Amino acid sequence: MNTDQLKNIDQQKFDRVCTIAREAMMIQTSADTLEWDERTRMPAAAGDYRASQVSLLRAETHKRRTDVEFGGLVEELYETLDDKDAHDDVTATIRGLHRDFMRDRCLPTELVRATSEATVRGQQAWDAARKADDFSLFRDSLQRVVDLKRESGNLIGAATQRSCYEALLDEYEPDAKVDQLQATFDSLRGPLVELIAAIADAPRQPDVSLLERSYDIDAQRAFGTRVSSAIGFDYQRGRLDETSHPFCTTLGPRDIRILTRYESNWLPSGLFGTLHEAGHGMYEQGLRDDWFGLPPGSYVSLGMHESQSRLWENQVGRSKAFWSWLYADAQKTFASNLSDVPLDDFYFAINTIRPSLIRVEADEATYNLHILIRFDLERQLIEGGLSVDELPEAWNARYQNDLGVTPPSDANGVLQDVHWSAGLIGYFPTYTLGNLASAQLYDAAEASLGDLSKMFERGEFAPLAGWLNEHVYRHGRCFSGLELVENATGKPLSAEPLIAYLRGKLAPLYGI
Repeated sequence: MNTDQLKNIDQQKFDRVCTIAREAMMIQTSADTLEWDERTRMPAAAGDYRASQVSLLRAETHKRRTDVEFGGLVEELYETLDDKDAHDDVTATIRGLHRDFMRDRCLPTELVRATSEATVRGQQAWDAARKADDFSLFRDSLQRVVDLKRESGNLIGAATQRSCYEALLDEYEPDAKVDQLQATFDSLRGPLVELIAAIADAPRQPDVSLLERSYDIDAQRAFGTRVSSAIGFDYQRGRLDETSHPFCTTLGPRDIRILTRYESNWLPSGLFGTLHEAGHGMYEQGLRDDWFGLPPGSYVSLGMHESQSRLWENQVGRSKAFWSWLYADAQKTFASNLSDVPLDDFYFAINTIRPSLIRVEADEATYNLHILIRFDLERQLIEGGLSVDELPEAWNARYQNDLGVTPPSDANGVLQDVHWSAGLIGYFPTYTLGNLASAQLYDAAEASLGDLSKMFERGEFAPLAGWLNEHVYRHGRCFSGLELVENATGKPLSAEPLIAYLRGKLAPLYGI
Protein backbone atom coordinates (compact mmCIF):
# COMPACT_ATOMS: atom_id res chain seq x y z
CA MET A 1 0.00 0.00 0.00
CA ASN A 2 1.77 3.10 -1.28
CA THR A 3 0.69 6.34 0.40
CA ASP A 4 3.35 8.58 -1.14
CA GLN A 5 0.53 10.71 -2.59
CA LEU A 6 -0.56 11.98 0.85
CA LYS A 7 0.76 15.50 0.18
CA ASN A 8 -1.32 17.77 2.44
CA ILE A 9 -3.31 14.91 3.95
CA ASP A 10 -2.97 14.19 7.66
CA GLN A 11 -1.27 10.77 7.73
CA GLN A 12 -2.62 9.81 11.15
CA LYS A 13 -6.21 10.63 10.25
CA PHE A 14 -5.90 8.87 6.90
CA ASP A 15 -4.52 5.76 8.58
CA ARG A 16 -7.35 5.83 11.11
CA VAL A 17 -10.14 5.90 8.50
CA CYS A 18 -8.38 3.13 6.57
CA THR A 19 -8.22 1.01 9.72
CA ILE A 20 -11.93 1.47 10.42
CA ALA A 21 -12.82 0.71 6.79
CA ARG A 22 -10.71 -2.45 6.83
CA GLU A 23 -12.32 -3.60 10.09
CA ALA A 24 -15.75 -3.05 8.56
CA MET A 25 -14.70 -5.16 5.58
CA MET A 26 -13.58 -7.96 7.91
CA ILE A 27 -17.04 -8.03 9.47
CA GLN A 28 -18.70 -7.83 6.04
CA THR A 29 -16.68 -10.74 4.64
CA SER A 30 -17.51 -12.76 7.76
CA ALA A 31 -21.18 -12.29 6.92
CA ASP A 32 -20.42 -13.11 3.28
CA THR A 33 -18.75 -16.35 4.40
CA LEU A 34 -21.87 -17.35 6.31
CA GLU A 35 -24.00 -16.54 3.26
CA TRP A 36 -21.69 -18.58 1.02
CA ASP A 37 -22.12 -21.49 3.43
CA GLU A 38 -25.88 -20.96 3.48
CA ARG A 39 -25.96 -21.23 -0.33
CA THR A 40 -23.74 -24.30 -0.51
CA ARG A 41 -23.53 -26.50 2.60
CA MET A 42 -25.82 -25.33 5.39
CA PRO A 43 -28.48 -27.77 6.66
CA ALA A 44 -31.97 -26.57 5.79
CA ALA A 45 -33.04 -26.52 9.45
CA ALA A 46 -30.32 -23.97 10.28
CA GLY A 47 -31.94 -21.21 8.25
CA ASP A 48 -33.52 -19.14 11.03
CA TYR A 49 -30.38 -18.90 13.14
CA ARG A 50 -28.26 -18.16 10.07
CA ALA A 51 -30.51 -15.24 9.19
CA SER A 52 -29.99 -13.83 12.69
CA GLN A 53 -26.22 -14.31 12.48
CA VAL A 54 -25.90 -12.57 9.13
CA SER A 55 -28.22 -9.69 10.03
CA LEU A 56 -26.22 -9.02 13.22
CA LEU A 57 -22.95 -8.87 11.27
CA ARG A 58 -24.47 -6.64 8.57
CA ALA A 59 -25.69 -4.27 11.27
CA GLU A 60 -22.24 -4.19 12.87
CA THR A 61 -20.65 -3.46 9.49
CA HIS A 62 -23.08 -0.58 9.00
CA LYS A 63 -22.30 0.82 12.47
CA ARG A 64 -18.58 0.95 11.64
CA ARG A 65 -19.24 2.68 8.34
CA THR A 66 -21.56 5.28 9.83
CA ASP A 67 -19.67 5.85 13.09
CA VAL A 68 -19.49 9.51 14.11
CA GLU A 69 -15.70 9.45 14.48
CA PHE A 70 -15.28 7.77 11.09
CA GLY A 71 -17.66 10.15 9.35
CA GLY A 72 -16.04 13.20 10.88
CA LEU A 73 -12.56 12.14 9.82
CA VAL A 74 -13.70 11.26 6.31
CA GLU A 75 -15.44 14.63 5.95
CA GLU A 76 -12.38 16.47 7.22
CA LEU A 77 -10.04 14.60 4.87
CA TYR A 78 -12.38 15.15 1.94
CA GLU A 79 -12.48 18.90 2.51
CA THR A 80 -8.66 19.10 2.53
CA LEU A 81 -8.31 17.52 -0.93
CA ASP A 82 -6.78 19.94 -3.41
CA ASP A 83 -8.35 18.10 -6.35
CA LYS A 84 -11.33 15.99 -5.41
CA ASP A 85 -11.46 14.42 -8.88
CA ALA A 86 -7.85 13.20 -8.98
CA HIS A 87 -7.23 9.52 -9.64
CA ASP A 88 -4.35 8.69 -7.30
CA ASP A 89 -4.91 6.03 -4.64
CA VAL A 90 -5.14 8.37 -1.66
CA THR A 91 -7.59 10.78 -3.28
CA ALA A 92 -9.66 7.89 -4.61
CA THR A 93 -9.75 6.35 -1.13
CA ILE A 94 -10.98 9.52 0.53
CA ARG A 95 -13.44 10.31 -2.27
CA GLY A 96 -14.82 6.76 -2.27
CA LEU A 97 -15.14 6.51 1.51
CA HIS A 98 -16.83 9.92 1.59
CA ARG A 99 -19.30 8.88 -1.09
CA ASP A 100 -20.07 5.62 0.70
CA PHE A 101 -20.47 7.35 4.06
CA MET A 102 -22.89 9.91 2.66
CA ARG A 103 -25.01 7.07 1.29
CA ASP A 104 -24.73 4.72 4.27
CA ARG A 105 -25.66 7.34 6.84
CA CYS A 106 -29.09 7.70 5.21
CA LEU A 107 -30.05 4.28 6.54
CA PRO A 108 -30.81 3.52 10.21
CA THR A 109 -28.91 0.52 11.53
CA GLU A 110 -32.16 -1.23 12.44
CA LEU A 111 -33.33 -0.95 8.81
CA VAL A 112 -30.06 -2.46 7.61
CA ARG A 113 -30.43 -5.31 10.08
CA ALA A 114 -34.06 -5.92 9.14
CA THR A 115 -33.23 -5.88 5.44
CA SER A 116 -30.36 -8.29 5.89
CA GLU A 117 -32.51 -10.72 7.84
CA ALA A 118 -35.30 -10.42 5.28
CA THR A 119 -32.97 -11.12 2.36
CA VAL A 120 -31.40 -14.18 3.96
CA ARG A 121 -34.85 -15.54 4.73
CA GLY A 122 -35.96 -14.42 1.28
CA GLN A 123 -33.28 -16.48 -0.42
CA GLN A 124 -34.27 -19.50 1.64
CA ALA A 125 -37.92 -19.02 0.69
CA TRP A 126 -37.01 -18.48 -2.95
CA ASP A 127 -34.99 -21.70 -3.05
CA ALA A 128 -37.84 -23.69 -1.52
CA ALA A 129 -40.42 -22.09 -3.83
CA ARG A 130 -38.29 -22.74 -6.90
CA LYS A 131 -37.85 -26.39 -5.99
CA ALA A 132 -41.59 -26.70 -5.35
CA ASP A 133 -42.44 -24.64 -8.46
CA ASP A 134 -44.81 -22.53 -6.37
CA PHE A 135 -44.56 -18.72 -6.29
CA SER A 136 -47.00 -18.52 -3.37
CA LEU A 137 -44.28 -19.94 -1.08
CA PHE A 138 -42.11 -16.93 -1.91
CA ARG A 139 -44.71 -14.16 -2.19
CA ASP A 140 -44.70 -12.95 1.43
CA SER A 141 -40.90 -12.99 1.67
CA LEU A 142 -40.60 -11.02 -1.56
CA GLN A 143 -43.17 -8.49 -0.33
CA ARG A 144 -41.10 -7.95 2.81
CA VAL A 145 -37.90 -7.43 0.79
CA VAL A 146 -39.59 -5.03 -1.64
CA ASP A 147 -41.07 -2.99 1.23
CA LEU A 148 -37.71 -2.68 2.97
CA LYS A 149 -35.81 -1.84 -0.22
CA ARG A 150 -38.42 0.78 -1.08
CA GLU A 151 -37.91 2.32 2.36
CA SER A 152 -34.14 2.37 1.81
CA GLY A 153 -34.49 3.81 -1.68
CA ASN A 154 -36.78 6.58 -0.47
CA LEU A 155 -34.38 7.56 2.34
CA ILE A 156 -31.33 7.63 0.07
CA GLY A 157 -33.26 9.28 -2.74
CA ALA A 158 -34.49 12.08 -0.48
CA ALA A 159 -30.92 12.84 0.57
CA THR A 160 -29.41 12.61 -2.92
CA GLN A 161 -32.21 14.03 -5.08
CA ARG A 162 -32.86 10.73 -6.83
CA SER A 163 -35.97 8.66 -7.40
CA CYS A 164 -36.38 5.59 -5.21
CA TYR A 165 -35.36 3.20 -8.00
CA GLU A 166 -32.44 5.35 -9.11
CA ALA A 167 -31.18 5.46 -5.52
CA LEU A 168 -31.16 1.65 -5.45
CA LEU A 169 -29.55 1.44 -8.90
CA ASP A 170 -26.78 3.73 -7.67
CA GLU A 171 -25.58 1.03 -5.27
CA TYR A 172 -24.62 -1.19 -8.19
CA GLU A 173 -23.86 1.34 -10.92
CA PRO A 174 -22.78 4.61 -9.28
CA ASP A 175 -24.27 7.76 -10.79
CA ALA A 176 -26.34 5.84 -13.36
CA LYS A 177 -29.49 7.61 -14.52
CA VAL A 178 -32.68 5.79 -15.45
CA ASP A 179 -33.37 8.00 -18.47
CA GLN A 180 -29.87 7.44 -19.82
CA LEU A 181 -30.19 3.69 -19.31
CA GLN A 182 -33.55 3.71 -21.04
CA ALA A 183 -32.08 5.56 -24.03
CA THR A 184 -29.19 3.09 -24.23
CA PHE A 185 -31.50 0.10 -24.02
CA ASP A 186 -33.83 1.58 -26.64
CA SER A 187 -30.89 1.99 -29.03
CA LEU A 188 -30.07 -1.68 -28.54
CA ARG A 189 -33.56 -3.16 -28.73
CA GLY A 190 -34.29 -2.36 -32.40
CA PRO A 191 -31.12 -3.87 -33.91
CA LEU A 192 -31.41 -6.93 -31.66
CA VAL A 193 -35.04 -7.62 -32.59
CA GLU A 194 -34.14 -7.21 -36.27
CA LEU A 195 -31.19 -9.61 -35.98
CA ILE A 196 -33.20 -12.20 -34.04
CA ALA A 197 -36.00 -12.09 -36.64
CA ALA A 198 -33.52 -12.54 -39.50
CA ILE A 199 -31.95 -15.53 -37.76
CA ALA A 200 -35.36 -17.13 -37.15
CA ASP A 201 -35.93 -17.11 -40.92
CA ALA A 202 -32.37 -18.12 -41.80
CA PRO A 203 -31.77 -21.04 -44.19
CA ARG A 204 -29.25 -22.64 -41.83
CA GLN A 205 -30.06 -23.69 -38.27
CA PRO A 206 -27.92 -25.59 -35.75
CA ASP A 207 -28.63 -29.00 -34.28
CA VAL A 208 -28.91 -28.23 -30.56
CA SER A 209 -29.84 -31.80 -29.69
CA LEU A 210 -26.14 -32.64 -29.48
CA LEU A 211 -25.96 -30.41 -26.38
CA GLU A 212 -28.96 -32.20 -24.84
CA ARG A 213 -27.35 -35.62 -24.66
CA SER A 214 -26.58 -37.09 -21.24
CA TYR A 215 -23.35 -35.48 -20.02
CA ASP A 216 -21.76 -36.98 -16.93
CA ILE A 217 -21.80 -34.43 -14.09
CA ASP A 218 -18.43 -35.48 -12.66
CA ALA A 219 -16.87 -35.07 -16.09
CA GLN A 220 -18.45 -31.62 -16.39
CA ARG A 221 -16.98 -30.61 -13.03
CA ALA A 222 -13.47 -31.68 -14.01
CA PHE A 223 -13.72 -30.11 -17.45
CA GLY A 224 -15.00 -26.79 -16.09
CA THR A 225 -12.21 -26.65 -13.53
CA ARG A 226 -9.56 -27.26 -16.20
CA VAL A 227 -10.97 -24.65 -18.55
CA SER A 228 -11.44 -21.95 -15.90
CA SER A 229 -7.87 -22.55 -14.71
CA ALA A 230 -6.57 -22.33 -18.27
CA ILE A 231 -8.08 -18.89 -18.88
CA GLY A 232 -6.56 -17.57 -15.66
CA PHE A 233 -8.70 -18.24 -12.59
CA ASP A 234 -6.22 -19.00 -9.80
CA TYR A 235 -7.30 -21.99 -7.70
CA GLN A 236 -4.61 -21.22 -5.13
CA ARG A 237 -6.70 -18.13 -4.31
CA GLY A 238 -10.15 -19.44 -5.11
CA ARG A 239 -12.42 -22.44 -5.37
CA LEU A 240 -15.37 -23.70 -7.39
CA ASP A 241 -18.53 -25.07 -5.76
CA GLU A 242 -22.15 -25.77 -6.68
CA THR A 243 -25.35 -23.95 -5.83
CA SER A 244 -28.88 -23.41 -7.10
CA HIS A 245 -28.00 -20.11 -8.83
CA PRO A 246 -24.41 -19.35 -9.96
CA PHE A 247 -22.55 -16.47 -8.29
CA CYS A 248 -19.14 -15.20 -7.23
CA THR A 249 -18.24 -13.89 -3.79
CA THR A 250 -15.06 -12.49 -2.26
CA LEU A 251 -14.31 -13.64 1.28
CA GLY A 252 -10.85 -12.10 1.55
CA PRO A 253 -8.04 -10.67 -0.58
CA ARG A 254 -6.91 -14.18 -1.53
CA ASP A 255 -10.19 -16.04 -1.16
CA ILE A 256 -12.50 -15.80 -4.18
CA ARG A 257 -15.35 -18.30 -4.37
CA ILE A 258 -17.14 -19.05 -7.65
CA LEU A 259 -20.25 -21.22 -7.79
CA THR A 260 -22.04 -22.86 -10.70
CA ARG A 261 -24.68 -25.49 -11.41
CA TYR A 262 -24.75 -28.44 -13.81
CA GLU A 263 -27.49 -30.01 -15.92
CA SER A 264 -26.95 -33.55 -17.16
CA ASN A 265 -28.96 -32.90 -20.33
CA TRP A 266 -27.76 -29.39 -21.15
CA LEU A 267 -23.98 -29.00 -21.37
CA PRO A 268 -23.91 -25.17 -21.73
CA SER A 269 -25.39 -24.63 -18.26
CA GLY A 270 -22.36 -25.75 -16.28
CA LEU A 271 -19.76 -24.94 -18.91
CA PHE A 272 -20.66 -21.33 -19.67
CA GLY A 273 -21.84 -20.70 -16.12
CA THR A 274 -18.36 -21.64 -14.92
CA LEU A 275 -16.67 -19.42 -17.51
CA HIS A 276 -18.96 -16.54 -16.53
CA GLU A 277 -18.22 -16.83 -12.83
CA ALA A 278 -14.51 -17.35 -13.52
CA GLY A 279 -14.56 -13.99 -15.31
CA HIS A 280 -15.98 -12.40 -12.17
CA GLY A 281 -13.38 -14.21 -10.09
CA MET A 282 -10.47 -13.09 -12.27
CA TYR A 283 -11.54 -9.46 -11.83
CA GLU A 284 -11.56 -9.92 -8.05
CA GLN A 285 -8.20 -11.71 -8.11
CA GLY A 286 -6.78 -8.87 -10.20
CA LEU A 287 -7.61 -6.21 -7.61
CA ARG A 288 -4.71 -5.04 -5.45
CA ASP A 289 -4.39 -7.00 -2.21
CA ASP A 290 -2.66 -4.18 -0.36
CA TRP A 291 -5.73 -1.96 -0.78
CA PHE A 292 -8.30 -4.64 0.07
CA GLY A 293 -11.29 -3.13 1.88
CA LEU A 294 -10.57 0.31 0.41
CA PRO A 295 -11.63 1.89 -2.92
CA PRO A 296 -8.38 1.24 -4.86
CA GLY A 297 -8.75 -2.47 -4.05
CA SER A 298 -12.47 -2.69 -4.83
CA TYR A 299 -14.39 -3.24 -8.07
CA VAL A 300 -15.73 -0.05 -9.60
CA SER A 301 -19.27 -1.13 -10.50
CA LEU A 302 -21.38 -4.16 -11.25
CA GLY A 303 -21.54 -3.13 -14.90
CA MET A 304 -17.76 -3.42 -15.11
CA HIS A 305 -17.91 -6.69 -13.19
CA GLU A 306 -20.44 -8.10 -15.65
CA SER A 307 -18.30 -6.93 -18.56
CA GLN A 308 -15.56 -9.25 -17.35
CA SER A 309 -17.80 -12.26 -16.82
CA ARG A 310 -19.56 -11.80 -20.15
CA LEU A 311 -16.28 -11.23 -22.02
CA TRP A 312 -14.77 -14.53 -20.88
CA GLU A 313 -18.06 -16.37 -21.29
CA ASN A 314 -18.90 -15.05 -24.76
CA GLN A 315 -16.22 -13.18 -26.70
CA VAL A 316 -13.72 -15.83 -25.59
CA GLY A 317 -15.75 -18.89 -24.59
CA ARG A 318 -18.12 -18.95 -27.57
CA SER A 319 -15.45 -18.14 -30.17
CA LYS A 320 -14.35 -20.54 -32.90
CA ALA A 321 -10.70 -20.04 -31.95
CA PHE A 322 -11.34 -21.04 -28.33
CA TRP A 323 -12.92 -24.32 -29.39
CA SER A 324 -10.27 -24.98 -32.02
CA TRP A 325 -7.94 -25.22 -29.03
CA LEU A 326 -10.30 -26.97 -26.61
CA TYR A 327 -12.46 -29.29 -28.69
CA ALA A 328 -10.11 -32.27 -28.72
CA ASP A 329 -10.16 -32.21 -24.91
CA ALA A 330 -13.97 -31.94 -24.94
CA GLN A 331 -14.26 -34.92 -27.30
CA LYS A 332 -11.98 -36.96 -25.06
CA THR A 333 -13.81 -35.94 -21.88
CA PHE A 334 -17.28 -36.52 -23.34
CA ALA A 335 -16.38 -39.27 -25.80
CA SER A 336 -19.80 -40.91 -25.82
CA ASN A 337 -21.44 -37.55 -26.57
CA LEU A 338 -19.10 -35.70 -28.91
CA SER A 339 -16.84 -38.20 -30.66
CA ASP A 340 -19.15 -38.19 -33.70
CA VAL A 341 -19.73 -34.41 -33.69
CA PRO A 342 -17.55 -32.20 -35.95
CA LEU A 343 -16.16 -29.00 -34.45
CA ASP A 344 -18.19 -26.82 -36.81
CA ASP A 345 -21.44 -28.45 -35.68
CA PHE A 346 -20.55 -28.02 -32.01
CA TYR A 347 -19.54 -24.39 -32.55
CA PHE A 348 -22.81 -23.67 -34.35
CA ALA A 349 -24.81 -25.35 -31.57
CA ILE A 350 -23.24 -23.33 -28.74
CA ASN A 351 -24.08 -20.18 -30.71
CA THR A 352 -27.74 -21.06 -31.15
CA ILE A 353 -29.99 -18.01 -31.32
CA ARG A 354 -33.55 -18.69 -30.25
CA PRO A 355 -35.95 -17.10 -27.77
CA SER A 356 -35.89 -19.02 -24.51
CA LEU A 357 -37.18 -18.95 -20.96
CA ILE A 358 -34.01 -18.86 -18.83
CA ARG A 359 -31.83 -15.75 -18.68
CA VAL A 360 -28.59 -17.40 -17.54
CA GLU A 361 -28.81 -19.84 -20.44
CA ALA A 362 -29.95 -17.30 -23.04
CA ASP A 363 -27.93 -16.74 -26.19
CA GLU A 364 -25.97 -13.57 -26.86
CA ALA A 365 -28.61 -11.96 -29.09
CA THR A 366 -31.69 -12.53 -26.92
CA TYR A 367 -29.98 -12.13 -23.53
CA ASN A 368 -30.47 -8.38 -23.31
CA LEU A 369 -34.21 -8.72 -23.96
CA HIS A 370 -34.37 -10.78 -20.75
CA ILE A 371 -32.68 -7.89 -18.94
CA LEU A 372 -35.02 -5.26 -20.36
CA ILE A 373 -38.01 -7.21 -19.04
CA ARG A 374 -36.52 -7.32 -15.54
CA PHE A 375 -35.50 -3.65 -15.69
CA ASP A 376 -39.09 -2.65 -16.40
CA LEU A 377 -40.71 -5.01 -13.88
CA GLU A 378 -38.46 -4.17 -10.94
CA ARG A 379 -38.99 -0.45 -11.49
CA GLN A 380 -42.74 -1.01 -11.43
CA LEU A 381 -42.44 -3.11 -8.26
CA ILE A 382 -40.49 -0.42 -6.44
CA GLU A 383 -42.50 2.51 -7.75
CA GLY A 384 -45.84 0.87 -6.93
CA GLY A 385 -47.11 0.32 -10.46
CA LEU A 386 -47.01 -3.45 -10.03
CA SER A 387 -47.87 -5.50 -6.95
CA VAL A 388 -46.04 -8.63 -5.86
CA ASP A 389 -49.27 -10.60 -6.40
CA GLU A 390 -49.40 -9.40 -10.01
CA LEU A 391 -45.75 -10.21 -10.73
CA PRO A 392 -46.08 -13.78 -12.12
CA GLU A 393 -48.79 -12.77 -14.58
CA ALA A 394 -46.88 -9.65 -15.63
CA TRP A 395 -43.72 -11.71 -16.07
CA ASN A 396 -45.44 -14.25 -18.30
CA ALA A 397 -47.11 -11.54 -20.37
CA ARG A 398 -43.83 -9.76 -21.02
CA TYR A 399 -42.10 -13.00 -22.03
CA GLN A 400 -44.85 -13.75 -24.52
CA ASN A 401 -44.82 -10.19 -25.86
CA ASP A 402 -41.05 -9.64 -26.00
CA LEU A 403 -39.68 -13.11 -26.70
CA GLY A 404 -42.66 -15.06 -28.00
CA VAL A 405 -42.45 -17.71 -25.28
CA THR A 406 -44.65 -18.26 -22.23
CA PRO A 407 -43.16 -19.85 -19.09
CA PRO A 408 -44.90 -23.17 -18.36
CA SER A 409 -44.07 -22.93 -14.66
CA ASP A 410 -43.01 -20.51 -11.94
CA ALA A 411 -39.63 -22.23 -11.65
CA ASN A 412 -38.86 -21.48 -15.30
CA GLY A 413 -40.47 -18.08 -15.07
CA VAL A 414 -40.63 -15.57 -12.26
CA LEU A 415 -38.66 -17.78 -9.83
CA GLN A 416 -35.62 -18.38 -12.04
CA ASP A 417 -33.43 -15.59 -10.60
CA VAL A 418 -32.24 -15.20 -7.02
CA HIS A 419 -31.68 -11.43 -7.24
CA TRP A 420 -34.93 -10.00 -5.88
CA SER A 421 -34.97 -12.43 -2.97
CA ALA A 422 -31.50 -11.14 -2.06
CA GLY A 423 -32.62 -7.51 -2.26
CA LEU A 424 -30.61 -6.87 -5.43
CA ILE A 425 -33.18 -4.52 -6.93
CA GLY A 426 -31.40 -2.30 -9.45
CA TYR A 427 -28.79 -4.94 -10.30
CA PHE A 428 -30.23 -6.29 -13.56
CA PRO A 429 -29.41 -3.30 -15.81
CA THR A 430 -25.72 -3.82 -15.06
CA TYR A 431 -25.76 -7.02 -17.13
CA THR A 432 -26.56 -5.11 -20.30
CA LEU A 433 -24.05 -2.40 -19.45
CA GLY A 434 -21.55 -5.22 -19.00
CA ASN A 435 -22.39 -6.66 -22.41
CA LEU A 436 -21.80 -3.28 -24.03
CA ALA A 437 -18.49 -2.78 -22.24
CA SER A 438 -17.27 -6.32 -22.92
CA ALA A 439 -17.53 -5.88 -26.69
CA GLN A 440 -15.88 -2.46 -26.60
CA LEU A 441 -13.04 -3.60 -24.33
CA TYR A 442 -12.43 -6.72 -26.40
CA ASP A 443 -12.08 -4.65 -29.58
CA ALA A 444 -9.60 -2.34 -27.86
CA ALA A 445 -7.59 -5.27 -26.51
CA GLU A 446 -7.35 -6.79 -29.97
CA ALA A 447 -6.31 -3.47 -31.49
CA SER A 448 -3.52 -3.32 -28.91
CA LEU A 449 -2.41 -6.96 -28.80
CA GLY A 450 -3.04 -8.17 -32.33
CA ASP A 451 -5.17 -11.10 -33.49
CA LEU A 452 -6.53 -12.65 -30.28
CA SER A 453 -7.99 -15.58 -32.23
CA LYS A 454 -4.54 -16.90 -33.06
CA MET A 455 -3.61 -16.70 -29.37
CA PHE A 456 -6.75 -18.58 -28.33
CA GLU A 457 -6.06 -21.30 -30.90
CA ARG A 458 -2.79 -21.91 -29.05
CA GLY A 459 -4.45 -21.80 -25.63
CA GLU A 460 -2.81 -18.47 -24.82
CA PHE A 461 -5.04 -16.29 -22.64
CA ALA A 462 -2.45 -14.47 -20.54
CA PRO A 463 -2.05 -11.57 -23.02
CA LEU A 464 -5.77 -10.73 -22.85
CA ALA A 465 -5.87 -11.21 -19.07
CA GLY A 466 -2.81 -8.98 -18.73
CA TRP A 467 -4.37 -6.25 -20.85
CA LEU A 468 -7.53 -6.34 -18.74
CA ASN A 469 -5.44 -6.18 -15.58
CA GLU A 470 -3.60 -3.13 -16.89
CA HIS A 471 -6.72 -1.27 -18.04
CA VAL A 472 -9.40 -2.44 -15.58
CA TYR A 473 -8.44 -4.57 -12.59
CA ARG A 474 -5.51 -2.66 -11.08
CA HIS A 475 -7.39 0.65 -11.06
CA GLY A 476 -10.06 -0.46 -8.60
CA ARG A 477 -12.34 2.52 -7.95
CA CYS A 478 -9.76 5.17 -8.84
CA PHE A 479 -11.80 5.92 -11.98
CA SER A 480 -15.51 5.53 -12.66
CA GLY A 481 -16.67 2.65 -14.82
CA LEU A 482 -17.39 4.95 -17.76
CA GLU A 483 -13.98 6.57 -17.35
CA LEU A 484 -12.28 3.17 -17.38
CA VAL A 485 -14.03 2.22 -20.61
CA GLU A 486 -13.17 5.50 -22.31
CA ASN A 487 -9.56 5.43 -21.08
CA ALA A 488 -9.11 1.86 -22.33
CA THR A 489 -10.91 2.22 -25.66
CA GLY A 490 -10.62 5.91 -26.53
CA LYS A 491 -14.40 6.16 -26.92
CA PRO A 492 -17.45 6.59 -24.66
CA LEU A 493 -19.48 3.48 -23.95
CA SER A 494 -21.90 2.73 -26.79
CA ALA A 495 -24.02 -0.07 -28.24
CA GLU A 496 -22.27 -0.09 -31.62
CA PRO A 497 -19.40 -2.51 -30.80
CA LEU A 498 -21.80 -5.10 -29.36
CA ILE A 499 -24.14 -4.90 -32.35
CA ALA A 500 -21.21 -5.11 -34.77
CA TYR A 501 -19.78 -8.10 -32.88
CA LEU A 502 -23.08 -10.00 -32.96
CA ARG A 503 -23.71 -9.28 -36.63
CA GLY A 504 -20.14 -10.14 -37.60
CA LYS A 505 -20.27 -13.45 -35.78
CA LEU A 506 -23.82 -14.61 -36.44
CA ALA A 507 -24.44 -13.52 -40.04
CA PRO A 508 -21.89 -15.98 -41.53
CA LEU A 509 -23.08 -18.78 -39.25
CA TYR A 510 -26.71 -18.44 -40.24
CA GLY A 511 -26.18 -17.32 -43.82
CA ILE A 512 -28.00 -14.01 -43.45
